[in-house]
Amino acid sequence: MDYFQAIAFLVLLLLAWGFAAQIQQPNLVFILADDFGWNDVSFHGSKQIPTPNLDALAFSGLILQNYYVTPLCTPSRSALMTGKHPIHTGMQHDVLYGYSRYGLPLSETTLPDHLKLLGYKNHIVGKWHLGHYKSVYTPLHRGFDSHYGYWTGHQDYYDHTAVEWNAWGYDMRRNNSVDWSAYGKYTTTILTDEARDVITKHDVSSPLFLYIAHLAVHSANPYSPLQAPEETVKMFSNIEDLQRRRYAAMVHELDVSVGKIVKALGDKNMLQNTVIVFSSDNGGPAAGFNQNAASNWPLKGVKNTPWEGGVRAAGVVWSPLIPEDRRGRVMSNLMDISDWLPTLFEAAGGDVASLKGLDGVSHWSTILYDKPSARHHVLHNIDDKLGYAAIRKKKWKLVKGTTYGGSWDGWYGPSGRMNDSCIHSFNSIDDAGPIEKKNDAGRYISRLGISVIDNLNQLLKDAKIKCGERPVDAHACLPLDAPCLFDIDQDPCEYNNLAEKLPDIANDLLDLLNWYNATAVAPLNTQPDPMSNPKYWNYTFTNWADFE
Repeated sequence: MDYFQAIAFLVLLLLAWGFAAQIQQPNLVFILADDFGWNDVSFHGSKQIPTPNLDALAFSGLILQNYYVTPLCTPSRSALMTGKHPIHTGMQHDVLYGYSRYGLPLSETTLPDHLKLLGYKNHIVGKWHLGHYKSVYTPLHRGFDSHYGYWTGHQDYYDHTAVEWNAWGYDMRRNNSVDWSAYGKYTTTILTDEARDVITKHDVSSPLFLYIAHLAVHSANPYSPLQAPEETVKMFSNIEDLQRRRYAAMVHELDVSVGKIVKALGDKNMLQNTVIVFSSDNGGPAAGFNQNAASNWPLKGVKNTPWEGGVRAAGVVWSPLIPEDRRGRVMSNLMDISDWLPTLFEAAGGDVASLKGLDGVSHWSTILYDKPSARHHVLHNIDDKLGYAAIRKKKWKLVKGTTYGGSWDGWYGPSGRMNDSCIHSFNSIDDAGPIEKKNDAGRYISRLGISVIDNLNQLLKDAKIKCGERPVDAHACLPLDAPCLFDIDQDPCEYNNLAEKLPDIANDLLDLLNWYNATAVAPLNTQPDPMSNPKYWNYTFTNWADFE
């Protein structure tokens, strides 16, 4: 390159830099609920537990109708952070416990690692659950600039202790230091206040990535599994079942949190250039599973099962960047939780072609312009230790094996529809007033000139899953005996097993499962390490292996 070519190249580089500087990168806010049921948002049609703040995002954004996660929290979180399926990172089996001597492999580049290269400031508030036996596995070493929250999988909502196996200890931290001042304060409130503080203090000269991983609505410890402020529980006195009533209060507190986060973004003048994602990490634990009271109605199964109720998640993406004619719609293309890494990376201005070795695909052009999606199938999971696998290709789903010997392979309510006896008097989805004027999200979205009630009736219709009555003559599915095949478009509740009727399609999906299984790495799970017990570390969960 001669002198004049070098000067020309430098001029072009400066022009490109100046153009890029004029394009403001969006703030990215990812809100992950824990163990949230498909039927526990009112935008899916249930009126038992109103979620007006989530509804406001859904009605002015995009409802993700065929959005999938894995059946458990650690595998889903690993997929979110890496853009890879858990079978390719060793995170596919069970969850990571406080005693585990492993974590998300250090060889993996995380979503915040990628975003940091694009100039983002990255903060996590809430649950990590991807390893802590050594500090190098914790958030500050995985791309985040700060972390307020906990390292393990659950905790008491007030004293912030976790009971795991024969161990008990405190788990609430600011970065790497234990935060004893949180004791006695409600977890959802603490995490919400912390998220608002991150937003308020953010230097807007850099774009923000804020990952809020709530405890809600996961069960707490077995001696008091469902917890919420008593004044909130009393709001749902019409719900006869006490556990469901407490669960409803937990959902309400989560929904209020969403509204407060939207408000904080609005007060900081950041909302107009923000992408907000709401997702669950897996299906809801219904009917007493994990001592919880979620509802996936009308879907089959619960958390940690391969059925739609275990892997189909409530999901919303919202942003003023979505063109006006695209807002307030149902996005029906297949999407997997591993897709968020490339999707948000592209939204942030990154070149998706530079991301290598991912299972996830970007949906940013689909979100903005309804362009065809690159995803045609979703691997729900392969867990050879538990002996099950499930995959969906276009409209067809194959289930091979199951969990718990099939004891949780049923359909669980409540439905929360008008024929139920326990309908809340506050109808958040049929009355425009509460949506636009009585909740923070609706009020602040409306200030941007974005309506949350356009085409409302059609949107509610499109967002509902309709299965009808279970056919008496349906072909039985016994997945422990033989794989089952379902047409999910026509049979989302997995009533009618078509494997015998359509063996060629079933075999095609079996071949696809076998191909994936040949690429899987061994699960990383370890036996309990006695030295992990919090009793050796001032009754706190800690990075014990660093002190050996």
